[in-house]
Amino acid sequence: MPEAYGSREPRYEGYILDLDGTVYIGDTLIPGAREAVEWLRASGRPVVFLSNKPLEPASHYAAKLSSLGIPAMADDVLNSTQALLAYAQQHYPNAAYYCVGEELLLRELCDAGLHLTDDVDKIEVVIAAFDRTLTYAKLNTAYQALVRGAKFFATNGDRSCPIDGGTIPDCAGVIAFLEATAEGQVEMVAGKPSRQMLSAATGRLGVDPSKCLMVGDRLATDMRMGQDAGIDTALVLTGVTSREHVALCDARPTYVLESLRDLP
Repeated sequence: MPEAYGSREPRYEGYILDLDGTVYIGDTLIPGAREAVEWLRASGRPVVFLSNKPLEPASHYAAKLSSLGIPAMADDVLNSTQALLAYAQQHYPNAAYYCVGEELLLRELCDAGLHLTDDVDKIEVVIAAFDRTLTYAKLNTAYQALVRGAKFFATNGDRSCPIDGGTIPDCAGVIAFLEATAEGQVEMVAGKPSRQMLSAATGRLGVDPSKCLMVGDRLATDMRMGQDAGIDTALVLTGVTSREHVALCDARPTYVLESLRDLP
């Protein structure tokens, strides 16, 4: 048990922690983050780490956390791809999928047991994702499947996916194109602030959502996701949000904290 916490017990049964801006910034661990996670774990509170970035597998984030001094395994991390997989495996485990995405994502979907095909007549679900290898042929296959009645899912719905040094082609653009041309709406977006991501996170924790705390640095994603699901939220001021931003927000977080070291 870290000395700074004394004998204090965490208030919640499970903790969902955003990564970038909450646990680390870039390749630098935020002061107090390691001790906070040690305290939660020493107190028997399960922790799951969230990322909205679908470009790397969970093992990549686990390795990064471990290298920064917070030991983690792939099962400790949930990104938007993992959230989508949880939904697909629960509701459509035997469907034939087509994914507008990069090779690494396609391999991850296959490794998780999803059946992928580019046969338009067999595609039952289309998945839209960030794709730096996007081509007209990919969009056309997705379009043809959708007009034939395939369901439409997406890893993310935000306008861009931040990475170190900039952004990559957005998933929302692919969604907008396919919705306009195929004249249908995306049925499930897995990434923040989707309730599906929070559902996958609480499922991973094995804790009733009402006994969990959602912790992050963004009002529009982390806090909104928790609030939409009716669970308590904690905004940390180590990322993109300031107290001034919070003052202008209609839906206030349950807690506003300087950093993870102040977790209830």
